[in-house]
Amino acid sequence: MVRGTLRDTFHRWLDEADAVLVGAGAGLSAAAGYDYGDADRFRELLPALHRLGLRSRYLLGVPLPPDMMWGYWAVHITDIRYGTGANPLYRRLRELVGDRDHWVLTSNVDGLFARNGFAPDRIFTPQGDYGFLQCTTPCTRETWPSAPFLERILAAYDRETGRVRDPGALPVCPNCGGEVFPNVRVGPGFVDDAFMPTGERLAKWLSQFPLAEWLSHSATDRTAHATRTTHAGHTTHTSHPTNAGRLAKWPNHSATAHPADAPSPTHHPMAQ
Repeated sequence: MVRGTLRDTFHRWLDEADAVLVGAGAGLSAAAGYDYGDADRFRELLPALHRLGLRSRYLLGVPLPPDMMWGYWAVHITDIRYGTGANPLYRRLRELVGDRDHWVLTSNVDGLFARNGFAPDRIFTPQGDYGFLQCTTPCTRETWPSAPFLERILAAYDRETGRVRDPGALPVCPNCGGEVFPNVRVGPGFVDDAFMPTGERLAKWLSQFPLAEWLSHSATDRTAHATRTTHAGHTTHTSHPTNAGRLAKWPNHSATAHPADAPSPTHHPMAQ
């Protein structure tokens, strides 16, 4: 499929749609400038870890001592979750959706949708949110805003060594004193209580669109519902309807624009 045809099809579907479900994965944030695999950006942000031979932000499972791991988390999350300013690609997507009835389903945990004009109560993030920490046990279903913890870490962070100089700055669970971790889905201990009610509301919203209406754009007064999977990454797949069957009766993926020959970020339909 040539890029012009894909772009034209995307805009035609969007023009015909009364409602839009935006499904997005890590690739959208990468196209927006937050690429976890960007070695140059990694070296710029985390020079000490780069000197150790690490080259990307995918550090789960890397045996770093706590003072270095939390230095990494503080720098990484502050950059990707709390960065200031609007993002042009996400803003363009918000403009394209416009006033249509819409929801967002994303495996991203960076908050970029909410930070760029999408209503937070219409964004389902089943993988969690870097904006919160949780107990790793977990001893409680409570979670805590990550910003105060990260600020304390960064105040004691030595960029040259990559270590947090003050052991007292390393975060612990306010409830049991045990270890904490970003409130993101990495195992069975993930605390998803804050996210699943939003998923239930999304499922209820989806239930108003019968399967037949997803699979065809009728000439009658039935709802035309366009779906667009936007740059899903390879690490998690919950942003794709066919991988979220536990949430709702999702339509066949053939109704979703997700071609194998998708354009590169610079030729993404939203960038036009």
